[in-house]
Order: sequence, then structure tokens, then C-alpha cells
Amino acid sequence: MKYNKCIGTRDVLPEESIIWEYVAQKLRDISYLYGFGEIRTPTFEHAEVFIHSVGDTSDIVTKEMYLFNDKSDRSLVLKPEGTAGIVRAYIENHFHVKPKPVKLFYMDAFFRYERPQKGRFREFHQYGVELFGSKEPSSDAEVISLCFHILSELGFKELLLELNSIGCNVCRPPYREQLIAFLQDHQAHLCEDCNKRMDKNPLRVLDCKKPQCKKAVQDAPRIDENLCPVCDEHYTQLQQLLNDLQIPYKKNPWLVRGLDYYQQTVFEVLSSDLGSQSALLGGGRYDGLAEILGGPHTPAIGFAMGLERLIMLIQQFKNWDHLRPLSPVAYIAHEGFSTLSQAMKIAGLLRAQAIAVEMDLECKGIKKGLEVAIKKGAAYAILLGSEEMEQGTVTLKNLSSRNQQSCKVNDLIPTIQQHLEEHHDISKS
Repeated sequence: MKYNKCIGTRDVLPEESIIWEYVAQKLRDISYLYGFGEIRTPTFEHAEVFIHSVGDTSDIVTKEMYLFNDKSDRSLVLKPEGTAGIVRAYIENHFHVKPKPVKLFYMDAFFRYERPQKGRFREFHQYGVELFGSKEPSSDAEVISLCFHILSELGFKELLLELNSIGCNVCRPPYREQLIAFLQDHQAHLCEDCNKRMDKNPLRVLDCKKPQCKKAVQDAPRIDENLCPVCDEHYTQLQQLLNDLQIPYKKNPWLVRGLDYYQQTVFEVLSSDLGSQSALLGGGRYDGLAEILGGPHTPAIGFAMGLERLIMLIQQFKNWDHLRPLSPVAYIAHEGFSTLSQAMKIAGLLRAQAIAVEMDLECKGIKKGLEVAIKKGAAYAILLGSEEMEQGTVTLKNLSSRNQQSCKVNDLIPTIQQHLEEHHDISKS
């Protein structure tokens, strides 16, 4: 029987995996510059971690979680997002007693049962950061600065921050009543999902992407005009810092994000590099989430970006020709079984000096080995026959120029290294 991959999953093949590793290393390097350390949490968690934090009215909980019971009848879930599990780990591993702020980043796989579409899968990967222990607007500005640093380093130029404040437990309840009253007057124009959300979580109606709902709420009361003095001051100071850092932004009063744990700052970063503007990442502040999950009050802010979509977008405009680790520097073509051991020894010597090399493992002969070397894109072929074996030499063939030279085995490594340095100098000039 022939098996295919599951719907909503994909195979990342070696040619694309190179790009994934390049992007992952960039993300790690820049995260370390800002003092963020990597955290890895389990693939599955207790379902309550997400039901209590993400919100029982969110699409993730009501429609998308991969929920199952284990053999002890515990309710478990394949994690659908990163923040709740990291907050659980923050509490369980006593990070709250460490010097503040605690800065963590992750790159991980997540799972949501949703309709697959371009750049969106049921198993997907995200990079994200979480900063714990600071309620100051400077923490928000630092996290946003990290977003811009990463995206600029990955080749995006036309970046714009969309920004809003959705208040706190003081200012949101009275605003919530205003919003519910408005939505009830426009109930006939809302989709079925928004009619269900209206009483339990009316802010999520503002997040609906359906055209009729977006049109219906365009005259709704604005949360940023109903902030308490503390939230208003926080929002004003953040904007001042962004101006000082010369980070371009616009205020979007309808930006609320989709998860229940957000409060105060919420944001998205968009790019118009690829034509129409599209959001590359999103995040916000979630100062009450640690308490919901049984920990001490902990102010926190973070963001996440989908790696499948990010890599799909940057592949459209970035030149990846400089990434060629799949093509070996050298390929050893040898005569047969009598030369196999020596070929393997030479391969070991080259690899010990970080020179990528492959070889004929099936003893097909020098002519066939040369054909394979060319197909694999090797820069050099190392030819080893019975005559070379007797003399302790190899023939080094440049597969671009077709020039070749006899070389003592002991001189092979410095000879290849010299060729590589010369090639590098030519390519730079």
C-alpha cells in the first residue's frame, strides 16, 4: 500500500531545509544579541493549560485543538501555540525568582486542526519570544525593536508596525459594556460566529476578518479612547519610545489579537515588500496570564511569527545562491574494492578539516565516479587508481576549469584549502 503524508503537513526536503537552517541560525543569533535564551517545551500539554489561558471562546479551543485522552484518561492536547506552555514552564521551573526581566525564545512545532491553505498548515512552526517581569513600556519597545531587527536582517525593508492598546481589567469592563450595546444594535449584520462571541468576548468581534463584520464595526466605540489613566500613560510612553527609535508605526484601534490573555499593548508588523501589505508577526502584553495558570502576578510581553509563511515570502525576493552545503567540496572517484579503504581514509582526513566530501561507496569505477561528482555539483574530483595507490598520490581535478594535477596525499588538504581561498578572493573582487 502506498502512503501519503497527512493533510495539512509537509515534507521539508534538503534543498529547502538549507534555507530553514539559515533562517533559524539568524533568529538564534539575533535573539542572543538581545539576551534571550532558548526554551523547549513538550509537544503535548494538559488541555487545561490552553483552555484556561487562550480562552474557551477562541477558535483555537472551540475548533482547532488536537485534543485526546491518554491511557490514564488524562485530557491532553498537542500544543496549538507557544505562550501558554512557556508560562507554565516559567512557573513550574521557578523562573519568577530569577533576576528580571527573564527573556526566553523558542522555535517549535505547533498543531491546529484548520483548513490548510498557502503558507498555513495543521502542523506548523513558529519562532517567538517572551519577556517576563517588566511592566514598563521600554520592554514593549525592546521586543518590537527585536522584531524589526530580525525582519530587516532577513531582507524585509518596507516594514510598518500596527499598534493598539486594549486596556486592562480596570478600563476594559466599562468599554466592554459600550461595545456590547453597539454590537446588539448591529447584530443582524454580524456573522454566526460573531453573534456567539458577542456576549462572552465582544472584543473578538473586532478581530473578525469577514467583510460584513468588518463593515459592521467600523463605527464601533474605540478602546484606545476609553483607556484608564495607567493604560493611557503606558500607551503614550510606548509611542514616544517608538518615535525616538525611529520605528514606523500607525495606530489601529481595531487591532485586538485573537487570544483572551492579551491586555494593554497589541501589535502586528506588516511588510509591503511583496505587493499588498501582509502581517509577518503579531504579539502583545499578557500581564495576567501567569496568575491564571497558578503563578504569581507577572507582567509579560511577547510575539510569534509563522516560519512556513515567513520562509515562503522571503524565498520570493532573496537570493539563496550563497547557500550550497548540499554540494560537496570534493568527490572521491576510485578504481574499486582495492582502493576503497584508502578512499575512505582520505575522506576522513578531509572531513576532519571541515572539508565536505563524498565518495563512491559502491566501487563503480573512476569514470562513473566522475559522472556522479559532476551531477552532485562538487567543486573537485579526487581520482584514486592503482597507480596513485602505489605512488601515495591522488589526481585532483577542478570540475569547473577541467584542470588537474597530481598531488601527494599529505599535500591534498593544503592544496584544496589554497584553491578554495583563491576562489573566495576571486568571487569577492
